[in-house]
Order: sequence, then C-alpha cells, then structure tokens
Amino acid sequence: MALISGRAARKLHPKSSSISAKERKVILISSLGTIFEWYDFYLYGSLAPIIAHQFFVGEPNTTFIFALLTFGAGFVVRPLGALAFGRLSDMIGRKQTFMMTILIMGCATFIVGLLPSYAAIGIAAPILLLLLRILQGLALGGEYGAATVYVAEHAPNHRRGAFTAWIQSTATLGFFLSLMVILATRIATGEDAFAAWGWRVPFLVSVVLLAVSVWIRLAMHESPVFARMKAEGRLSNAPLTEAFGQWRNLKLVILALVGLTAGQAVVWYTGHFYALFFMIQTLKVDLATANILLAIALLLATPFFIVFGALSDRIGRKSVILGGCLLAALTYFPIFSGLTHYANPALETALRQAPVVIVADPASCHFQFNLTGTRKFPSSCDIATQILSAASVNYTREDAAPGSLAGIRIGSLEIASFDASLAPGGRDFNAESLEQEALLNKAVGSAIKAAGYPARANAEQMNKPMLVLLLFLLLLYVTMVYGPIAATLVEMFPTRIRNTSMSLPYHIGNGWFGGLLPSTAFALVAFKGDIYYGLWYPILIALSTAVIGTLFVAESHNRDIDD
Repeated sequence: MALISGRAARKLHPKSSSISAKERKVILISSLGTIFEWYDFYLYGSLAPIIAHQFFVGEPNTTFIFALLTFGAGFVVRPLGALAFGRLSDMIGRKQTFMMTILIMGCATFIVGLLPSYAAIGIAAPILLLLLRILQGLALGGEYGAATVYVAEHAPNHRRGAFTAWIQSTATLGFFLSLMVILATRIATGEDAFAAWGWRVPFLVSVVLLAVSVWIRLAMHESPVFARMKAEGRLSNAPLTEAFGQWRNLKLVILALVGLTAGQAVVWYTGHFYALFFMIQTLKVDLATANILLAIALLLATPFFIVFGALSDRIGRKSVILGGCLLAALTYFPIFSGLTHYANPALETALRQAPVVIVADPASCHFQFNLTGTRKFPSSCDIATQILSAASVNYTREDAAPGSLAGIRIGSLEIASFDASLAPGGRDFNAESLEQEALLNKAVGSAIKAAGYPARANAEQMNKPMLVLLLFLLLLYVTMVYGPIAATLVEMFPTRIRNTSMSLPYHIGNGWFGGLLPSTAFALVAFKGDIYYGLWYPILIALSTAVIGTLFVAESHNRDIDD
C-alpha cells in the first residue's frame, strides 16, 4: 500500500466535531496549571498598596506609583519571554516549554515571600523585587502562547473559540484565587499582622501550587498538530526569522497588536486592576471590602468567557472582541462615576460642592511619571498635587507669577506649599523639608475634612449590590474582548511559527499597553487634578483598536489550522 502524507491523510479523515475524553482531560490539566501560574503573577498586583509601604520610601502617592511601575516591569519584559519561549515552543514542543515557565514563575514568586523589606536591607530590597518581577514576566511571556496553542491544536475547528476560552478564563480564575488566599490570610492574621508580615503568606504558599502544577504537567502529552509536523519534518529551524523577517507574516503581527490585543489589554486591566486600585486608592474603600466586592463580580462574570468564546464560533471573532472595546470606551466614565456614587457618596458630594484650586507658576508643575523611580518632584506645585491626589481631591489650576510658591485654595482658605529643592544644603526632601511636608499634609487634611472630604469610605453608606453590578459590567467587557482572542490569534498564523508569531503581539499589547495602565492612569490623574482623567488612556486605545480592527483585521473563525 502506498504511503499517504500526513497532510493528505488529514484531508481524507477530517477532524471530528468533538474531542475525545483523553483530549478533554489534557485540556483541563493545561488550564489548571495556567490558573496557578496566573495566581503567582497577580499576587503582586493585588498587594500593591502593602508592597509600596514595604519596599519603597517617600510620599504615599509616589511610593504607590513606584510599586505599580515595578508591577508593570513584569509586563514590560513579557515580549522578551514571548520571543525566547515562543521560539523554543515552535522548535522543541509545547510541553517542554510549559515545564520551564512554571518552574521559573513558581520559584520567583516564592522568593518574593522571603525578600527583606527596605527597612532591613535598604535600596537592595526594591532592586531584588524588580529582578523577581522581571523573571515572572519572562516566564509568563512564554506560558500563555504555549498553553493557548496547545489547547487550540486539540480543538475542533468549529468549537475552537469555546475550547480556548477555558484558557482565557484562567487569568481571571488565577486573579480570583489570589484574592481569596489574601482574604483568608487577612482574616487569620488580623489587619496589623497582615500588614507587617502576613502579606508574605500568599507568596510562600505558592510553593504548594508549584508542586501541584509540575505534577500536573508531567502527565501532559505533546500537541497532536505539533507531533505530526515533527514526524513529517516540517518544523521551522528559524521561527524568529520566519515570523518577523517576512512582511506577509510581520504585517499580521502588527495588525494583531494594533487591531486586537492593544484594546483587549486595556479593557482587561481596567476591569481588573484599575477598578480595584480606584476603589482602594481613590475612593478610600478598605482593602478587604474592595477585594470581596471584586471577587463576587469575578465569580459572576467568569462563565461569560466561555459564553463569548462559543458565540465567536457562531458569529465571528471580530464582532465580539471589537464590540467589547467599543462598549467599554463608551461607558467607562459613567461606570466609574457610579462607583464613586455608590462607594463613597460623601466624596462625590465634596467633589461637587467644595472645589479646590492650586495657584502656581505653570513652569513648576510637572507630569509625575517616573519609570526608574529615581527622579524627584520637589517643586511647590508638584508637592501640592501629590498631597491632593493622595487625598482623592479634584482640583483646578490657576496661574501665578513666575517663580512664586504654589498655594492650595480650599473655599476661602489658602495654604502655602513649599519648594523642597530650596532646602538647606541643596538636598531635596531632607529632614527639614520632610517635616514641612508633614505639616502641609496635616494642614491640608484638616482643611479638606472641614470642606467635607472623607478620610475613608463609610461602609454603612455603600450600596454594595450596585457596586458589584458595576464591577460585573466592567468584567463582562473583559470576557467579551478576552474570551475569543486566543482562538483569533491562533488562527492568524501557520503552525510552524504559530507560538512565536502570536505571542509577541499578545504580550506587547498586554505587557505594555495593559501592564502600564495603572501607573499611567494615576500619573494622569495627579497631573490633571481629576480622579476620572486617567480613564482617557484605556478609552482612546480601545477606540483606536475598534476602528483599526474593523477596517483591517480579517475574520478567522472556522479556519483550518492544521497546516
């Protein structure tokens, strides 16, 4: 009997409309391992306010931004992990790549739980923390593509969206798991002990998840599509060159980024992290309450990953993903205004009835975005904006004479700021200027309290069902954009360079556009003096993606990927 090539055999015996029990088990195992890896990665984001206090020094609003930037560093390096591990996945297989990424991620997370604070070892603490975040980012950069491709290559063509949506749900489930472990630890240790040392426990228990994940992945088998290509000798010897050195494929990579993943990323991080940070930092909701509200919303929204993944199998990927981007962009302002109304109505009233003005030389007011964490912002205007932003106070600016010190006007009361660069000895923020800053904080705090600005959100005034509903809407947009994205990216690229090609636009979109969203948004708020101004960042990117994706990205559902 003559031998028939693998490609010809697949034409004679097309893939069944359903998958075997063995394949279902493999997909479930892959999803469970990925949940644990996302848990490791998102612990830092969930604990950012506490980590800011443990590993950074300075004014609270500034240390929080630095903590967010360290969080974002893990996202910035994700494209490098995507290139390195994506290449390996296309050359040696999906399973072996899985093992490497989970070991790197798990070990880095465990070490964070052991890392001494700034008070113990000084500047070495944030440096080591940054290095561990980079390792996490590299590992996650390789994890997602391998897991997604692995599941997609097991799925029937007409159900690929539904099957890969299970992998998509792992990010939210891992985030939910991190919130639950944090909440359980807080209850067990108490608030004071948790802030002092209990925050380390969720990082340390990840070693158990690491052991389970490694055990799970040892039982996995290689993707059948990759195994066939390997048997036929059709693997790529240079995936990077094929993926990015040929315009026909590079064009698809660029479209995947600007027409799909950039908008998907900002919607995802707005719904998860920015909403959480907004409640905690801006609306002054206590951490435990904010985590519980978001956790409930996550539970309600998570099934919709599967719903929208399956819907994309029927009506197409683009309409679901880009529809989510458009809805998010059109409704973010009213939703976040609603969060303020239902979480802290006293703050909403104060913002409306007690306007605050910074009177300052415009040349002394700067955009306080600092990637390295080394630049100081000692001008009188910058100090005033830092204090008001930390207190969640909206303000407008009024120009003053060149060279004059800034002042904060609250009603008829005006409080003078100070310039830390004029401190004796020419040192910014020395002991004397720090004392001045403490006095200014106290004076402004008393004035805004008298004007009706609350120090904390009043739990008795919260409308928690409405807060859950609004958070659910934000997360519903997440499921729309994220549920079908894996199937879309898999279908855009050929098997021999699939992981390499799809991983880079995904991780640039999510690592750069998404990962830097919280710090960029809060820096915009501090600069403009409007607690909602940071929303312009995700809105503009989501709108751009909706337009570019509609015009230039081709529909891909039902495409055969066994090539």
